[in-house]
Amino acid sequence: MTQPDLFPLPEPNAELRELAAQVPPSIRFGTSTWTYDGWFGDVYHRHYRGPQPANRLEEYVRYPLFRTVGIDSAFYDPPSEEELRSYARALPPGFPCVSKVWDRITAKRLNQEAPQPGLAGMRNPDFLNAALFKDAVLGPYGRVFRDHAGAFVFEFQAMRGKDLPDPLAWADQLDDFFAQLPRDFRYGVELRNPELLTGLHGDVLKRHGVAHVFNSWSEMPSIGEQLDMAWTFPAAFTVARALLKPGRRYADAVKQFQPYDRIQEALPDLRRDLVRLITEAQRRRIEAFILANNRAEGNAPGTIREVMRLWREGDAEST
Repeated sequence: MTQPDLFPLPEPNAELRELAAQVPPSIRFGTSTWTYDGWFGDVYHRHYRGPQPANRLEEYVRYPLFRTVGIDSAFYDPPSEEELRSYARALPPGFPCVSKVWDRITAKRLNQEAPQPGLAGMRNPDFLNAALFKDAVLGPYGRVFRDHAGAFVFEFQAMRGKDLPDPLAWADQLDDFFAQLPRDFRYGVELRNPELLTGLHGDVLKRHGVAHVFNSWSEMPSIGEQLDMAWTFPAAFTVARALLKPGRRYADAVKQFQPYDRIQEALPDLRRDLVRLITEAQRRRIEAFILANNRAEGNAPGTIREVMRLWREGDAEST
């Protein structure tokens, strides 16, 4: 960091503090990862050379509306104990993180950039490998990051053709997998195949106390439509990820919204769906992790602010 970065950080503005004071204790807003230069002047006031994730976390946690954070990079490679220790040093005690699970566990088919020689584009031999998950993912978290292990999200990207199982076979696979995992961590499942959003899937989640991860994604029904499904609150907590406008491709959102310094396209339906989710989580008296992504509206902190403003308006009208 440069010399000016040694000066004290400014206090958050009054409106942010006021909004944060009205967030219910069981609702944890955060963002899907956090190393964006476009957030300078809002979340960040120091200048960083490169991602510097641990250093940025020290500022991230000062933002009044943030009570969780998504460790999305864990999808590509599980963080080492050294990385997790650096994060832990930056976080307040008990600050929970929502970590995506290594795609070596969740990918039915390896992508073309797969590091395993000769396996690019092939069926993944470690799909739903519980032993590998416990060793490579849970092991480091359990040893050095347990105080911050809020939930693990198993993101199953869209399966096509012969890779897509029927709902019964899928439920059986998932049932066998979660039966092998320890129950002292929290898990959530995020699907990208609408065909698998069935009661059979929900029954498996409920049996193992695993959350359904509400997601706004290109090929998925809206979060509101997912809320209307009878089984989508199978656990004593829930997770929502506001990722994309349904129907929009990820690459198109990246091109449209970079550098993510402001909201560029408001999504009123998405905001209302998240307010509904907050209301339902409160009614059920469960904890809700709500993560916003820059690719939804252009600026994740702004999305969270607008959702909270909308919730506050509705709450004021009901009193």
